[in-house]
Amino acid sequence: MSALDVISFGCRLNAYEAEVMRAKAGEAGLEDAVIVNTCAVTAEAERQARQAIRRARRERPEARIIVTGCGVQVDPTRYAAMPEVDRVIGNLDKLDKASFMPSVTTRVVVNDVMMARETASHLVAGFENRARAFVQVQNGCDHRCTFCIIPFGRGPSRSVPIGEIAREIRNLVEHGHPEIVLSGIDLGAYGADLPGKPPLGQMVRRLLAAVPELPRLRLSSIDPVEIDDELESLLCNEPRLMPHLHLSVQAGDDMILKRMKRRHNRADVIALVERLHERRPEMKFGADLIAGFPTETDAMFDNTLRLVDEARLDYLHVFPYSSRPGTPAARMPQMPVALRKARAARLRARGEERLRDALDGMVGKTVSVLIERDGEGRSEHYLPVRVADDASAPGTIISALAMAREGNTLIARAV
Repeated sequence: MSALDVISFGCRLNAYEAEVMRAKAGEAGLEDAVIVNTCAVTAEAERQARQAIRRARRERPEARIIVTGCGVQVDPTRYAAMPEVDRVIGNLDKLDKASFMPSVTTRVVVNDVMMARETASHLVAGFENRARAFVQVQNGCDHRCTFCIIPFGRGPSRSVPIGEIAREIRNLVEHGHPEIVLSGIDLGAYGADLPGKPPLGQMVRRLLAAVPELPRLRLSSIDPVEIDDELESLLCNEPRLMPHLHLSVQAGDDMILKRMKRRHNRADVIALVERLHERRPEMKFGADLIAGFPTETDAMFDNTLRLVDEARLDYLHVFPYSSRPGTPAARMPQMPVALRKARAARLRARGEERLRDALDGMVGKTVSVLIERDGEGRSEHYLPVRVADDASAPGTIISALAMAREGNTLIARAV
């Protein structure tokens, strides 16, 4: 480990904030420290964070252990009670340089995140060991899905103005990041709190015009019903907006979606995918799915399993349902944990089959690969690619002919 190490769990927004904290802590002069950026989306994520905290203390007994993130924001006393932890910082303060000053002696600083009204833009010069960079454009969530604790860790929805986003992305491109991922807790809610209420599609169009030197742009996970007409048009027609979309679907059964308090049904997902695929046939789709939600019958689960094929989902992020205290779903009749895990395994297995089929379908085609390390990278469709005998530096975009599939990776040669 380095003198100042940041360990981050969870979403892409956490990955972005980890780099901001690394920079802010460095500016503050913090040394010999480990910052653990926790996630609260599942009990497993919190368990892994606590495990990392204990491991960091064993490996670096003299280092200062600082813990922050959504896990801390939701349950600060749990982390403050850990003997390995020196400081606990909530989400409102974790991106503030002052929070990392070595002279600070206050052990616990966790303020009411529901009072947050602005999301500041934090310039990041670069991401360690990444050709791809994440940029926070939105934070918080105003919705209350019955399974989710994250709104209480992140506060209300708030957006970064387009000018600040463009300035940050221009900075990242200059520092060697040719691909940017726009990230947020509820990305599709972008703009509702800004003057004029510019929707996400308008922001993306203006961003691409403002930073013409940006080669590749992606979106992080987004709700199917939050893709406005302009964004849908851009996804179909703008070559710099990559042909890959990850949807926050969660389930494929309408009753379960209703009990989750989601705003879409399974027909909405299928219709969106069909429209996008018809206008841009190379589009690939991924989805977040929860297995074993309370009251989920075999038939309801089968509806979710069938949706994987019906909605052309090639990349699956599957989670067994994790009960979060304080959420409405935690008070619903719970499914046995073993059943949740078994259903999650079936979804993952189908996802693996879909991914391999998608890779096989690319053999013989030319793809555009962003090299991330040692000849390996991702195509424009976010498919993993290994380019044989290629020594291009990370951050280079090359054309390659897909020759074969090896496991879950395309094998290609530069052309």
